[in-house]
Amino acid sequence: MSNYEFKVTGDKALFNKLARVATEAQVKEIVKRNTSGMQREAMEKAPVDTGNLKRNIDIEIADGGGTGKILSKADYSGYPEFGTRFMAAQPFMGPAFRKYRNSFVNDLKNLTK
Repeated sequence: MSNYEFKVTGDKALFNKLARVATEAQVKEIVKRNTSGMQREAMEKAPVDTGNLKRNIDIEIADGGGTGKILSKADYSGYPEFGTRFMAAQPFMGPAFRKYRNSFVNDLKNLTK
């Protein structure tokens, strides 16, 4: 199973300001929007042979909407993501994560303006 989890840590100033000016609903909407965007992107980039890999890219929203996870539940997900000695990598989770991480942080920062 291939799993990318995005966690924002270390920016105490951002978290303190979010706690003062943003509502919980606003933060949850940003988590939901960026997590679902990341899922769509991973599904678009997933290599297709039988379609099983693409169908098994799931989204999990946890902690009452404060945490979003994208999981590739096909047991062979790591092979196309990272490659093998017989097959070149065809990453789909990593590129989706990299595309949405800055968007997620920027959306949170925009709440504090």
